[in-house]
Amino acid sequence: MFWTSLISIMVATASTGVALGAALGLTGMVLLQVFSNGATSLAVDAIWRVFNSFTLSAVPLFILLGEILLRSGVSGRAYAAFSPLFRRIPGGLLHTNIVVCTLFGAVSGSSLSTAAAVGSVAYPEMVRRGYDKDMIVGSLAGGGTLGLLIPPSLSFLIFGALTETSIGRLFVAGIIPGLMIGALFMVYIFLKALRHPHVAPVDDSRKSPWQVILGFRQIWPLLVLIVAVIGSIVGGLATPTEAAAIGVVLAAILSSVWGDLTLADLLKAIFHSTLLFSAIGFVVLGATILAQSVSILGIPQQILHSVAASGFDRYGVLFLVVLLYLILGCFFDGLSLMIMTLPVVFPLLTGLGFDAIWIGVIITIVIEIGQVTPPVGLNLSVLSSLANNEVSLGRVARATVPYWLIHLVAIVILTLVPSIALFLPDLLF
Repeated sequence: MFWTSLISIMVATASTGVALGAALGLTGMVLLQVFSNGATSLAVDAIWRVFNSFTLSAVPLFILLGEILLRSGVSGRAYAAFSPLFRRIPGGLLHTNIVVCTLFGAVSGSSLSTAAAVGSVAYPEMVRRGYDKDMIVGSLAGGGTLGLLIPPSLSFLIFGALTETSIGRLFVAGIIPGLMIGALFMVYIFLKALRHPHVAPVDDSRKSPWQVILGFRQIWPLLVLIVAVIGSIVGGLATPTEAAAIGVVLAAILSSVWGDLTLADLLKAIFHSTLLFSAIGFVVLGATILAQSVSILGIPQQILHSVAASGFDRYGVLFLVVLLYLILGCFFDGLSLMIMTLPVVFPLLTGLGFDAIWIGVIITIVIEIGQVTPPVGLNLSVLSSLANNEVSLGRVARATVPYWLIHLVAIVILTLVPSIALFLPDLLF
């Protein structure tokens, strides 16, 4: 009866065209009214607890930080600094895309901002040099996903806020898996360029080692931001919210002095970050109501008992959860999907003995895959637009398939060797 009501109400509300947050919230309110003797007031308490969370208040600040950097021109300087390192290596500037996406992700926290900021600089430059357009957008779409895994990460912030998991431990846990996935991307690019040299023309220009070293003077502001934001959290000097506030102030100062940020750009960044957080916040509101109804009715515990009785071991259940995320990732953006599913998935996986921090890393990787999965994959749409539709959405999607598969390989590796994600958190906290 419960599942029939849940699915039918959600389908009915969603089919009316209302926003996802409204569909989730209305479904939760109906379930509380019908199955919990009209205990709808509990939804208000749940909403107050979540939105009064000091951790959640870091989300709009990190969004604003990414928006400021997106409009500041700093990504262009970082790109120019790293380009000489890879010019004579098979793959050339395609490697630069991955490295700069990793660096930019370490201050923006957003997959979309990372792909847009680096792509706006890299695509026209690489097309001018004769690189294969599909390889360009594929590397940018794949590299952009690292913005969700390399801390600070909006995914980790929301996961921590909703599951009451340490944000600091989550941030640190994402570092080694993020670098591992970036390295796997670069290995793929290297092998692809060796086999098909035409996709990445060799650059015969030479720069002395001293010129290359001097070029890195351009990235010192980004390093200052990384140290200020991540270092203050890991060092216990600031909470994630305080670190985000420090990052916003520093980003505004550095981007105006060292970058191209103007007052008009700053106002645009504030406006767009407000819109984005409003959209995220509305989904969080609806999902909180639904989560409250699901929790009160003991649905996660019932699912856990059902799974135990079905004969699936915990890795079988993990496989089903990953498969579910892959399917739903075709229809929902990553953060909305995570917010919507965590009330059931998190207690299910922790009940099976999986570490909460490790779960956060795995779920983040799976929703990264959703960022490059059509038809909703946001990174695909952004890069198709940046390419002035010279590369269709379908071609961008096909070009990202290798990076999609590498994410799955990463999940397998982390499942076999969970200490890859847990080593640093256990060492530092």
